[in-house]
Amino acid sequence: MIDPIVDEVRRIRDAHAAMFNYDLDAIFQDIKEQEKKSGLKFVSYPPRKIEPDKVPHITGASISVSPGSNSI
Repeated sequence: MIDPIVDEVRRIRDAHAAMFNYDLDAIFQDIKEQEKKSGLKFVSYPPRKIEPDKVPHITGASISVSPGSNSI
């Protein structure tokens, strides 16, 4: 499926990256400079800390067993 908006965004993103020879550090620095020059307030939150007792436990697949069944 061809989406003209997605195509335009990708074209602009590629042109911007090409200006910096696809150097991610240089692209990042440019974006940060543009943020400062814009005068807008950008919010960045610190990563959330997960308390050890609230870490979700990952278990294996669950198996449904009917009551009184001897098999797993």
